[in-house]
Amino acid sequence: MYSKSSKAKTLFTISVFIALAAFDNIIIGLFPPLFKFIARDLNVGIAKLGTVSAVNILITAVSSVYWGYLSGKFKRKTLIIIGTLIWVLSVFLTAFSQNYTQLLLFQIVTGIGLGCIASIGYSVLTDYIHYEKRGMVLSLWGMAQGLGGIVGSLLASLTATSHSWRWPFEIIGFIGFLLIFLYAFVEEPPRGQSDPELRSLIKKGQTYNYFIDTKQILPILFKKSNVFLFVQAFFMNISTGSLIWIPTLFIIKIQQQGYSVETAMIASGYLYAIFQVGGMASAYFGHLGDRFQKKTYKGRAIFTSVFVFLTMPLYILMFSIPMDNLLLPKDSNAIFILFGLLKQLFMNPWMALLFVLSFFASAAQSANTPNWLALITDVNFPEHRGTAFSVANLFNSLGRTIGNLGVGILLGVISIHFQEPNTYIITLSILQVFLLPSALCYLLMAKNNMYDINNMKETLRGRSNRMEEEHE
Repeated sequence: MYSKSSKAKTLFTISVFIALAAFDNIIIGLFPPLFKFIARDLNVGIAKLGTVSAVNILITAVSSVYWGYLSGKFKRKTLIIIGTLIWVLSVFLTAFSQNYTQLLLFQIVTGIGLGCIASIGYSVLTDYIHYEKRGMVLSLWGMAQGLGGIVGSLLASLTATSHSWRWPFEIIGFIGFLLIFLYAFVEEPPRGQSDPELRSLIKKGQTYNYFIDTKQILPILFKKSNVFLFVQAFFMNISTGSLIWIPTLFIIKIQQQGYSVETAMIASGYLYAIFQVGGMASAYFGHLGDRFQKKTYKGRAIFTSVFVFLTMPLYILMFSIPMDNLLLPKDSNAIFILFGLLKQLFMNPWMALLFVLSFFASAAQSANTPNWLALITDVNFPEHRGTAFSVANLFNSLGRTIGNLGVGILLGVISIHFQEPNTYIITLSILQVFLLPSALCYLLMAKNNMYDINNMKETLRGRSNRMEEEHE
């Protein structure tokens, strides 16, 4: 039994790592609303700033593979402190960039540091979470990532209009320094603590002493369940990666109603945040995934495939809804605009319909993250989870990068034939089609999940029995 002190430390550690999960997405979310301000200040084209954002996403993903490998060999608490120091310093320096080269360089270094968040944070959390509650608790980690993007977008939208584009980076850098202080009080769990097959071993005070080595990387990469999870993440994130352009679509629609760019920016930031409310359903979908997984090891994959498929038509409909008869204050006062928007959600049928569609779209999308994370945990050995997740996260980020850049490429082609906002509506709708192969991957992996999970559990039981016998 855990003491109250031990439970408090566990809760504190989980809370810190869930909060940490938000930061890579906060930094990604900062950029799109700030593009116009940075471009004007540094005298560069907006397209080049899209490249900076894409490079940051890609470097974060690539570096997370190495951080994930290190998490299977060394103390994870030390690694997370080193990684956080790197990204905190480079985010703070981003605020002092004087030209495009400096901005790009600081964001590359930021990506190197940010890579530690996903892979090491995931590795620590999966050793704390009871195996029957993986989906539900990991949903909180996924929700923190989603909220991070919203916070980044809001922070940029609200501060850039009244201060400088540099302000948000200074604020995030300062908060990051506080996180390093909190790490001093987190407790690193024994590796494999959450696996029932190792419970007897760990209760006796013994350590699960299996560590990853380079010979095991190829088997991890080509495990059938992992292959489908990697490909699923790639296709899913081509679609979801394009969604960071939703505020731009909203800005255009609001400006067409006769409002200034400042008012449109503030309103779009609020709408983007409000329209993610459905994502709060993630915890419930994670819980349902846990229940289906208890019945059959195919359950989680089949359940999630349904909601990934439903996400596509819901988003396409949401993009297409106009913002006719929108009534907002015209003085760019952020508080008044917020209250004006909330009133419109009830009084304007178009805005009410937009909210309902966005709620169901973001809710359906939210089923993916907790169940995808839980499956990565379910099919991999404890010492392999950091590496498997970071490779999956690389596919995740490659998809997100392609989705982000794909919007710019498709816009260039579609704008020849259509006017705004139809160019954005058509572009974003085309990119949602990648949700179809993403949903199919879940159906194809279901049978492999049964084999890989059973094999992992049987192997852990054998290792545990052998280690207990050797200790005696």
